[in-house]
Amino acid sequence: MSQQPHDKNGLARRAARALASSLFLLLLCLACISPASAAGDFQTYLPKLTPAEFFPGADRFGTPQGDPPIVPVYRGDQLQGFVFLNSDFANAVGYSGKPIHILAGIDPKGVITGIKLVDHKEPIVLVGIPEARIVAAMNSLIGKDMKPVASGAENPPQVDIVSGATVTVLVMSDSIVRAASKLIRSGRVGGGDGAAASAALPPVIKTLDLEHSEVRDWDSLVGDGSVRRLHLGIGDINEAFAKSGNAAASQYPEPGDASDSFIDLYAALVTAPTIGRSLLGDDGYQRLKDRLKPGQQAIIVAGNGAYSFKGSAYVRGGIFDRIEILQDGNSTRFRDRNHTRLGALAAAGAPEFKEIALFVTPPEFTLDPTQPWQLQLLVQRSLGGRDKAFLTFDINYALPDQYMRREQRAVTVPESAAAPAAEAPAAAPPAETDEPLWMRIWRANAVSVGITAFMLAALTGIFFFQNLLVRRPVLYNWVRRGYLAFVVVWLGWYANAQLSVVNVVTFTNALVTGFHWEFFLAAPLIFILWAATAGGLLFWGRGPFCGWLCPFGALQELTNQVAKWLKVPQITVPWGLHERLWPIKYIVFLGLFGLSLYSVDMAERFAEIEPFKTAIILKFARQWPFVLYAVALLVIGLFIERFFCRYLCPLGAALAIPGRMRTFEWLRRWQECGSPCQRCAKECPVQSIHPEGHINVNECIYCMHCQELYYDDHRCPHMIQVRLKREKRQALSSPSMRAGGKGPATVITAGGKPVSASPVTSPPET
Repeated sequence: MSQQPHDKNGLARRAARALASSLFLLLLCLACISPASAAGDFQTYLPKLTPAEFFPGADRFGTPQGDPPIVPVYRGDQLQGFVFLNSDFANAVGYSGKPIHILAGIDPKGVITGIKLVDHKEPIVLVGIPEARIVAAMNSLIGKDMKPVASGAENPPQVDIVSGATVTVLVMSDSIVRAASKLIRSGRVGGGDGAAASAALPPVIKTLDLEHSEVRDWDSLVGDGSVRRLHLGIGDINEAFAKSGNAAASQYPEPGDASDSFIDLYAALVTAPTIGRSLLGDDGYQRLKDRLKPGQQAIIVAGNGAYSFKGSAYVRGGIFDRIEILQDGNSTRFRDRNHTRLGALAAAGAPEFKEIALFVTPPEFTLDPTQPWQLQLLVQRSLGGRDKAFLTFDINYALPDQYMRREQRAVTVPESAAAPAAEAPAAAPPAETDEPLWMRIWRANAVSVGITAFMLAALTGIFFFQNLLVRRPVLYNWVRRGYLAFVVVWLGWYANAQLSVVNVVTFTNALVTGFHWEFFLAAPLIFILWAATAGGLLFWGRGPFCGWLCPFGALQELTNQVAKWLKVPQITVPWGLHERLWPIKYIVFLGLFGLSLYSVDMAERFAEIEPFKTAIILKFARQWPFVLYAVALLVIGLFIERFFCRYLCPLGAALAIPGRMRTFEWLRRWQECGSPCQRCAKECPVQSIHPEGHINVNECIYCMHCQELYYDDHRCPHMIQVRLKREKRQALSSPSMRAGGKGPATVITAGGKPVSASPVTSPPET
């Protein structure tokens, strides 16, 4: 009875801590925090810039017009042009998987006048490559007339590639060009030519004939242009670089004979039934038809030779940076989710190819199969160190007329529409009828979302039925190792779903600059993981993420287990020193959080204390200081298990704060734990059990090793006593004892340990 007030006070303190932490958890859950905070708000960036940065002599911005908005820029009362945000009009997702936001100026004639990079989360640019080099490459677009590009009369202008940031630069330039072209074609800039062109429908409408279907051989497909070819020899490439005007490029010729093949590249539109059936086979074409969404097209690209059209960027960043599809001033590059690898082509007589890829156009890019388009090949040449030279070569593709259906349409012009265009107000661009981009992204990642949901359901099952698993230590250890391996390989290295402290610190900035759900929903796996982590905090604290779902944490544990198997000596940090080291991660987190209130960009740079980007996202393909740092942490982890998690991880500290409000206590303890028994405390992999026996939930990663010991009647002293008593009762209740026979005798050995011995009996009579 005397303990009741104490218990009530303890309950009150726990309730107060829970209440204090609830706001943090709510913010964490609402954000489902994605590194791309609400950075797409036009009005967030414009006040930070001056009109003269886009138009010399301009002195004020006007009122935003239309949707998506463009802002007029004036010099006095004279209109100079407009400013637009690239990500409002075109896809601008780069290495980071988040939009790159650029403000660009365009004059009334459709000429680009100024470019300002205002926000990005590109790891290549944030740390490693000076941002000034990226901006300088983009500035080569200034002065380019976009009207010929928008009409399809010219190909999009090419910017100078920055070595080491090829994909980032290409994505940025493409988004600006596509956004400007879309503006011009809508008639909002460029003299209204886009609106006039859209009003004049051609008398003959061509559509893809989906009923015309036959199977043809390879030679006939190549012969009539159904399959187009680009062949370049080594001599052709060397000559092209020599004529490019780049003296350094001509000093590094391709090795080999001039007549050797550099690349033999083929492209075909397999949406056309005849071409698709011939190259994919009936079954393959049917699967493609089932996969395609309305408006999507499919293209086969196949190549032989010394040069790969795939390159390696799609492995590191998910983007095929060496090929690009262009049509009417619009362009796109394929990502890994648009790609299917093929082993061979089904057409009779088709040669064997070293690389065959089936690409599906992304939802945000519309390719008209009845109009000409180009496949552009980017050829790069290393100039010794980090510098590279680049040239482009095109395959011009036009679908043969036999695959198209022509329809004659009469055009009726209403009498009211015959009024002079100058007297009519500018028509508003048609409203977008497409579904939100985040919905298309979720649909495109349906398989990954399903796999992630399944692995989270499996983890929930492990936690809810943990008592059944930990009673079978061998089974449980294999389940845990397998799960951690899957988290590292699939969730981390393949899906790049690694949460970061950057997610936490950018949320504050998102609240200030404008919260938009679509930015967080645009990263499905990150969204799901944060939602699951927030829910897990209520039940188990930070353990579900830190101990099971963090790819870098899993990598540390698996490498440490290999080290133990190789007999690498393990270091046990003295408890006094350990208590003084683990608060470091909280200091790091508070420092980053405070720094983010001043500058989110600066906080993101200092967040490189996390090796996640290097070891998981970029798979160690980074500058040597970052690789050395990540490898050093893994090496230390071979001797001190989860060294980074214990002492340095700011994300673990951020999760530990709301983790104290967990509602349930799932980890069981005996009364003897801590006094006198210290076994669990000594064997805890991360030393989260205090010498007096209680578990520090802030440090616990929920590995359940203590629960294995809890039920082990050969290692846990309490369970050993329970087992001995049970065996004694069984012995006393045995038939021999009930018959009056002697029970087992207890013998004290020389070592002082009791050993059960059977009573001595005489040998049986013969």
